[in-house]
Amino acid sequence: MPDFLLEIGCEEIPARMIVGAREELTKRVGDLLRRERLLESEALSAFDSPRRLAVYAMGIAASQPDVTEQVTGPSAQVAYKDGQPTPAAHAFAKKAGMDVAALEKITTPKGEYLAATVTRKGRAASEILAELLPKEINALYWPKNMYWRVQSEKFVRPLRWLVAMLDGNVIPLEFDGIQASNTTRGHRILAANSVTVAGAKSYVELLRVAKVLGAGERLHQIRKALDAATRTIPGARWREDQGLLDTVVNLTEWPSVIRGNFDPEFLALPDEVLVTVMRDHQKYFAVEDAGGKLLPHFLAVLNTDADHAGIIQHGNERVLRARFNDARFFWNTDQKLSLRGRVALLKNVTFQKDLGSYYDKTMRVQRLSSWLSEQLKLGGRPIRAGVVHKAALLAKADLTTELVKEFTELQGIVGGLYAKVQQLDEDLKPDVREEIAKAIYDQYKPESMEYEVPRTLEGAVLAIADKADSIAGMFALGLVPTGSKDPFALRRQANGIVKIIAEHKLPLLLRPLMKDACAEYTRSEAHPKFTALAKFDEAVAAFFRERLEFYLRDAKGYAYDVVNAVLAAGSDDVADAVARAEAVAKVRGSQDFTSISVAFKRMKNILRQAREAGKPPAASLDPAALQDDAEKQLAAQVPMVAASVTHLRSEGNYEAALQEIAKLRPAVDAFFDKVMVMVEDANLRANRLALLETLVKEFTTIADFSEIVTEGKAV
Repeated sequence: MPDFLLEIGCEEIPARMIVGAREELTKRVGDLLRRERLLESEALSAFDSPRRLAVYAMGIAASQPDVTEQVTGPSAQVAYKDGQPTPAAHAFAKKAGMDVAALEKITTPKGEYLAATVTRKGRAASEILAELLPKEINALYWPKNMYWRVQSEKFVRPLRWLVAMLDGNVIPLEFDGIQASNTTRGHRILAANSVTVAGAKSYVELLRVAKVLGAGERLHQIRKALDAATRTIPGARWREDQGLLDTVVNLTEWPSVIRGNFDPEFLALPDEVLVTVMRDHQKYFAVEDAGGKLLPHFLAVLNTDADHAGIIQHGNERVLRARFNDARFFWNTDQKLSLRGRVALLKNVTFQKDLGSYYDKTMRVQRLSSWLSEQLKLGGRPIRAGVVHKAALLAKADLTTELVKEFTELQGIVGGLYAKVQQLDEDLKPDVREEIAKAIYDQYKPESMEYEVPRTLEGAVLAIADKADSIAGMFALGLVPTGSKDPFALRRQANGIVKIIAEHKLPLLLRPLMKDACAEYTRSEAHPKFTALAKFDEAVAAFFRERLEFYLRDAKGYAYDVVNAVLAAGSDDVADAVARAEAVAKVRGSQDFTSISVAFKRMKNILRQAREAGKPPAASLDPAALQDDAEKQLAAQVPMVAASVTHLRSEGNYEAALQEIAKLRPAVDAFFDKVMVMVEDANLRANRLALLETLVKEFTTIADFSEIVTEGKAV
């Protein structure tokens, strides 16, 4: 069984695209090999670097196995006339590659038909791959494509070579005008000559000799080199940054690290500014002392083996010095106008063409923040409304600063830093200014489910109001996320609202929040342009339910049936839903809870089928009309357990409430063992149905137990 290798060589692929492309190519090639019956196992490996994507497998089939199948032809009535084969029979025999006499008759539900048992010889793997691999390469998704030689074939960067082999033999495929061969290329600088590939087994080692390492080896080498470079500075460590590590791994083939230095006077600038310049603009790692304070050094990852003459180090130091000088100039220039003085400038900064300027957004967010502050006060949460009001007014002012114009990654952060150093109001106390600065600094948090929420309650309110305003405006215009398209990042912003409410345990309801956010727009000129206000509530409610489900399943790790059960009982109160999910997850495995879940499924099915049959329950339960002892005992227990559950639920003690509900198990089991619900007596039947409906209504306010999976394991 030959080994298979495919390598696509091209100009440097953008670092952010490499991992996704490698995974997709591996899946596509694996699916192709299995679909064509050339590979039975999952043993498919991948290799990537900035200049190549490769997939290889050890031991695929040299050709497809032969397949014997029965092919059905025309009906016997059409195939024979007066006992003689007709042209239809001859045509079918010719197609099947046999004599008419060798055809057989089979009986089908439609009658008697001619049939032929045909053996189809499997095609050679080389032939199949030459035909189908170019289609899989062309189907790869890239955020941006280039068309180079062949207009119908696209790739992210111009192709330079292709390697496609079965053992030592080249697969005769072509893509983008490049013929596959057994020749690859090593590192662009350190091993520029072409290299002949013997096969998949020696591929990785061959590239290592040619100064090209796999992603895992590059990561290991970079970490090791960063550690070694840092050890030259007493008491220092490099600042851990997984995102930057991922980037430099995908920018290099044979990495090394150099240490550079900068003037300590730049340390007067905030750490956030210095790190952003080093990280986002130069791909440098920051260096800090044991206490986390920045030191005047940086580490740069090179795509070569060394910098013996120090020329690269000197060049990087010159570039960084210029960037730091720019940042310092922008910082000093921005201080000439306070954040308060910049608010009016937001009238000239467009938020969205139909939703006005950032000044309009500021006014809406300020009013919404005030409403939220009042809601939290009513909910017993201490909040400094004055801090929220001032922070909301100044939150977007940094969009007019030179520093944010140059370093857009710092929006919000710059506003928070400026609020700390500027005198916002003459009578403003230092602690209040600090709180305002924190709220502005944290307004865009969390960037994703993995990131932290705002540190303070005031920052949480500002972040929620800002995100809710954006979602309300876009939904009211009908600009809702569809499929993988979410140009305004509304899912991310809704995820942020859910996470903030959940982790700060805020007593906020989503529907009133979004209704009030939308109401802010009805006061503006944008209102006549709204296209979706009629269905706004339903659309937003469904959107946030989906986001809450995502949070409970992906961020909190609850099983899907637990999440479904909890959300079926209500999804408007995020903090409450999280608490209920935690309680259900704790008791879900108990025998009593499992039995109750099965019983509630049965109750809901009986009620549904009764209504479908035109036999609804009575308007209310009449305990005096019950006859059997089992139903009387159940009816007697319901009010007592319901009162206890209501009390525990009001205290937020959901686990104890669920345990109380589980105590009904003996009475419920006895009811279903001894009582027939769907009896002929209409009044008795309706009353028994009313008893079931009472149970369902009373005890599914925490979770809909019928959603719990009781057979098999939910994941």
